Amino acid sequence: MPEIPDLICFSHLRWDFVYQRPQHLLNRCAQARRVFIVEEAIAVPDETSWLDLSQRESGVWIVVPHMSESLSDEAFILSLQQLLSTLLAEAQMQQPIHWYYTPMAVPFTQHLPSSAVVYDCMDELSAFRGAHPQLQAWEAQLFKLADLVFTGGHSLYEAKRHQHTSVHAFPSSIEAVHFAQARQPLPEPPDQAHIPHPRLGFYGVIDERMDLELLDGIAQARPDWHLVMVGPIAKIDEASLPQRPNIHYLGGKSYPELPSYLAGWDVALLPFARNESTRFISPTKTPEYLAAGKPVVSTSIRDVVRPYGDEKLVHIADTVPEFVEAIATALDPQQTPADWLDRVDEFLAQTSWDLTWEAMNERIEAAIAANARQPLRSKTAPSKTTQSKTQYPTAIAADLDQLAI
Repeated sequence: MPEIPDLICFSHLRWDFVYQRPQHLLNRCAQARRVFIVEEAIAVPDETSWLDLSQRESGVWIVVPHMSESLSDEAFILSLQQLLSTLLAEAQMQQPIHWYYTPMAVPFTQHLPSSAVVYDCMDELSAFRGAHPQLQAWEAQLFKLADLVFTGGHSLYEAKRHQHTSVHAFPSSIEAVHFAQARQPLPEPPDQAHIPHPRLGFYGVIDERMDLELLDGIAQARPDWHLVMVGPIAKIDEASLPQRPNIHYLGGKSYPELPSYLAGWDVALLPFARNESTRFISPTKTPEYLAAGKPVVSTSIRDVVRPYGDEKLVHIADTVPEFVEAIATALDPQQTPADWLDRVDEFLAQTSWDLTWEAMNERIEAAIAANARQPLRSKTAPSKTTQSKTQYPTAIAADLDQLAI
């Protein structure tokens, strides 16, 4: 086994969709070991299934299964098992670290050899719209397989800590220097330059977690305020979004672009609904907004209230009147405590994605060492009856040849 084992991640998120927790952590991981991200499968009309591989600038390899839509559920699992076994063999991954973001990957991965199994539970996926009915059952199986469980916030930690013997809370962290750029004037993005002030901004995925009635109520109550909504729209009908002259939907932006948008806002918003899908969220954007030096108004999301609301770093409000009043307070420099930004910086100095990854990696290395002293765990081998084979584009096959050297 190599001294530094590779890491293979099984994710429900597309790597290139939104830059968030997985990218922060696994790009850092890729500085020391090979990292492969296996995304959810794409159904294709072909009779044959295959894996598409591509590499990003950080060194991370993205693996996208293309699975024949003619496969039954059982044949899908068997085929994907064999494809992944072939990938491990051709890339000479002997006992990689398994890193899960989705329990739904367990059926086609639990047969693979591993040096350690990590479940980075960043959300309560079973509460999301369209969640698979078997998700909780497979999560229970993942708890049995995992050596370590990391949670994306303290609320999730409290919900999961009794389900496994080694659960660790790693809430949203920060690249403070990146977002602190927004404390200085930056060139105005063209699609934001024409929007009048005061600007109330949000960036992130706009989905069922967003309180659309709250957005509409704020815009209606204060037509002189302008709401700037930056981010892709997912899992909801665009027709359901409130449409007013002072609400501006600018679409998704890249991670490097975010400080330029933030720099032009007067207040940053976290207008999340309070429902099952937001019960355990720990928004990464909370410390990012603060690092940019922007006052923040949020609904009473538990992992925002604790610690940001309790520390008086963020305004907490839920109803339209409360939210409007909190924004008005945030817009008034006379009502901002003189030491607010100093307290923000003192709080943010306690954490960073570098420190988070370092602490995670220490636990992973300890788990690998502990497993190395134990007999190999028995895993179910994939069936040999599946007829699919790994088909790589010529360039990708050449890349894999290089990987294996």
